[in-house]
Amino acid sequence: MLKALKFFQLLPTEKFKNNGAFGGNTYADTLGLSAILFLIDYGTSDVIVGSGGTSLPLFIEECDTTGGSYTAVDDAELAAVLAANGDSKMRAIFIDLTKTHKRYMQVNTPTAGSGTGANLDIKAIGFPSDQMPKSAAEMGLAELVEA
Repeated sequence: MLKALKFFQLLPTEKFKNNGAFGGNTYADTLGLSAILFLIDYGTSDVIVGSGGTSLPLFIEECDTTGGSYTAVDDAELAAVLAANGDSKMRAIFIDLTKTHKRYMQVNTPTAGSGTGANLDIKAIGFPSDQMPKSAAEMGLAELVEA
């Protein structure tokens, strides 16, 4: 089964990002996939982390080209910004690509608030049609958003 999956490093682990956008954020090419699972690993922190600032929860956006104008994927965002207490739990956003979606996807500009800093790492796993994940609990996640 693992040989059929496609893995992406979207945001390399960045320790103690303080007040600004995390560096190295990139996209996933979903060509040939039927689903993608974005894994958000939020470690120790004393700052809020959101998308494009600290007021919006992390969300996924999509585009037809790598350098074009990305737009938000409906219902593909966490329930809230990542809290300043850094609970060291993983969250995920699952997107069913059999619905209408564009080829390239990324997390909208992960941004840390002001303080000592935050630890964040974002990866994605692409699934062919016969390897779809099941539930948050079965994946060992604190939160799973499906879009």
